[in-house]
Amino acid sequence: MKKVLEGSHAVSEAARLARVQVIAAYPITPQTHIVEALSEYCSDGTLDARFINVESEHSAMAAVIGAASGGARAFTASSSHGLAYMHELLHWASAARLPIVMAEVNRALGPGWNIWTDQTDSLAQRDTGWIQLYCEDGQEVLDTTLQAFRLAEGLNLPVMVILDAFYLSHTFEPIDIPDQQLVDRFLPRPSPRIKMDTADPCAFNQLVTPAAYMEMRYNTQVAMEAAQDCFGKIEKEFAAIFNRTHGPVEAIQCRDADIIMVTTGTVTGTCRPVLADLRSRGEKVGLFKIKLFRPFPKDLICRHLGSAKKIAVVDRNVSFGAGGIFAQEIQAALCNLDTHPRVFSYVVGLGGRDITPTTLVEIYTETKENSIPGQESVWIGLNQEIVETWRN
Repeated sequence: MKKVLEGSHAVSEAARLARVQVIAAYPITPQTHIVEALSEYCSDGTLDARFINVESEHSAMAAVIGAASGGARAFTASSSHGLAYMHELLHWASAARLPIVMAEVNRALGPGWNIWTDQTDSLAQRDTGWIQLYCEDGQEVLDTTLQAFRLAEGLNLPVMVILDAFYLSHTFEPIDIPDQQLVDRFLPRPSPRIKMDTADPCAFNQLVTPAAYMEMRYNTQVAMEAAQDCFGKIEKEFAAIFNRTHGPVEAIQCRDADIIMVTTGTVTGTCRPVLADLRSRGEKVGLFKIKLFRPFPKDLICRHLGSAKKIAVVDRNVSFGAGGIFAQEIQAALCNLDTHPRVFSYVVGLGGRDITPTTLVEIYTETKENSIPGQESVWIGLNQEIVETWRN
């Protein structure tokens, strides 16, 4: 069944179809629509779930940690400062090996106060042990949320499904809503091997001495490393049932490309027609979309990007003092190849500023005209008058 939905409600529909059992909710723009819709489903009986209104994002994560520890399929959503407030418990959820799914709507961090899109909030959590999946459009959001529950429950690791604020969260588009029976076939009820049970009492999350702590972290790393293959198997099964697949990455006309542009999230959709236009003019350019960021798909990066001459990475984020985050990761992935392309890093579109086709052509031209990167990251689209005003 096709419905015209905004991106946030694509998440809500997926959570409903997944038969989520516990939802912890605290509102923050631009995530609020997700849990608002789920509250209505719980209220009118569409979804048989416990909806917990909490007093903060920290409490929201604590609530789903408790629910998942008890064996329930648990879900929450957050954004920006709310996600930052969860930081302590994000570590707790992954270290406890809990299969929580969270929708994270990319929004800038303040000050200045800004509600528009920026990936720095989710990327600041990249070392917490959560699998991270970045989505391009509403259909991918719905499909990925369903897949995320399978992935989380298969590996006992939490998963973030990440979407851009407003460009995706508040934009309406036709989305295919799968039949509940098919979803039940793809995503059966959870059956955790270990959970809190009064009939079989045991201790959870106790003090661990140096004699065992490192081994616990090693097992988390092993599970993370297995996520790419596990996700591939889940996608194949999903495609067999629903006739759709998205992949951990997507390589478009990369085989013969001299320059490959790397994108993630909604800017990929803007870059697709730019690629077609540049190709029609004889430019040997490709497009590489990264969806799976944690674990970082190093082998796929090397396979698809290793033979290009130059890589232009479009980063809607920044690690202050280092530059664009995706560019850093790609440089690290390619550095041990005998010959590897030059990686050009571009910081662009922070705080919701538009990344237009003209912007992307400028990035391509800048990369083409320079033999080596002129600086660690080039900031595109700056208003120099504002820069100088604030600097002084």
